[in-house]
Amino acid sequence: MKTITLFLACLFISINYAQDIELETFGTGFTNPVNIKHAGDDLLYVVERDGFIKILNSDGTVNPTAFLDIDDLVIDFGGEQGLLAVAFHPNYITNGFFYVNYINNDGDTVISRFTRSTPTTADENSEVVMLTITQPYSNHNGGDLHFGTDGYLYISLGDGGSGGDPENYAQRLNTLLGKMLRIDVNVSQVQIDAGTTYLIPSDNPFVSDSAALDEIWAYGLRNPWKFSFDRTTGDLWTADVGQLQIEEINKVSATSVGGENYGWKCFEGTMTFQTSTTCDEITHHEPIAEYNHGGGRCSITGGYVYRGTEQSSLQGLYFFADFCSNDIGYVEETSPGNFNLTLLGAFSGGGWSAFGEDINGELYVTSLFNGIVYKVVESNLSVDEPSISDIKMYPNPATNNVTFDLLNNSNPIQEINIHDVQGKLVTSRTNFDAQLITISTKALTSGLYLVEIISSQGRKSIRKLVVE
Repeated sequence: MKTITLFLACLFISINYAQDIELETFGTGFTNPVNIKHAGDDLLYVVERDGFIKILNSDGTVNPTAFLDIDDLVIDFGGEQGLLAVAFHPNYITNGFFYVNYINNDGDTVISRFTRSTPTTADENSEVVMLTITQPYSNHNGGDLHFGTDGYLYISLGDGGSGGDPENYAQRLNTLLGKMLRIDVNVSQVQIDAGTTYLIPSDNPFVSDSAALDEIWAYGLRNPWKFSFDRTTGDLWTADVGQLQIEEINKVSATSVGGENYGWKCFEGTMTFQTSTTCDEITHHEPIAEYNHGGGRCSITGGYVYRGTEQSSLQGLYFFADFCSNDIGYVEETSPGNFNLTLLGAFSGGGWSAFGEDINGELYVTSLFNGIVYKVVESNLSVDEPSISDIKMYPNPATNNVTFDLLNNSNPIQEINIHDVQGKLVTSRTNFDAQLITISTKALTSGLYLVEIISSQGRKSIRKLVVE
């Protein structure tokens, strides 16, 4: 069943290994960087897992004094512990408030607020702890923070760790683990002094459910290491790290009222992970794109939709990376509700732990291993290749034959393969001396097949074929 589902998941994914971007070194000298944010100015704030936030200036220099040093508050035994993320209040320029997500010395998640003391340093004694969440294990801490266009703070949390979510935290609404949270941080000092450090938005989806925690915005997440909002549309993009075979990318419209169930641990991506009565009853918000663990891939690092002005060919593409294989890729919405996932191949540097965007929407990515922050730019060496999406395939469903019309395609085709849903190759064609190619389907049993079209440049398009 796993093989079938994984192969079917490729139906709407075109995989391309041409390198269309380059990484330019922008800043160096960081130790275990795991988050990059801006605060409404031309600076980048780089979060180091050990408990430091450092300022990266627009000229690529790094301030010698850390913006924040909470090393004594943070436990960092590697992996997913440590200081994980920062988010700046929408009115940070005037109020100086920013929020952090870290693992404390007890191994638990802390969400707290600090206040800026000078333009380039924070008051380390200004902490206001807002949430402390018990972590049963040292992994799957999730760990990102962003303010939405609604002004509320969103917080991503993993399922608490171990493997396979043994306590089913992600599906349980009486725990914050395995969730996306949404809280209102606009509280007065009087409220804080009285013990109220945040408020619950009145339209959070579970406020009227006495069996659910009010902070929950969405659930069914395994380890949402990074998420982001599209700065143009307000859409929420969440990359959820898989367990055995699938890395997934989820997208929710800015008009969502919340309450989405992303499916874990009933589903890993679109693949069934566990069967139970509870799983049979859930409404699964399926990912808009996913990829499997072939080629050494094993852990997705979510990024951003590019909305800058300097790299025109990247406009509207959602970028992500794989921490294990060093691949960088993107997702493109080719038509409303239809998405293509492209893998650009492995890039040197590797260990991609976070993306970031500056105030102008330019995109950056950082390596946990070499401590370099790179700027993502268009490749000067890239050559636009003709698309193979214009190839027509008919009839579908097919009875005796299926025809491929290459008339409007200027991209030479190298191979057409037809696979069954188990992934087995059932027929192949490599001779393309005509513009209309007909392949017999008479020997195929009725059912669903997957057609793989490969160009001479190595681009792949995978389509569904029904044989009657």
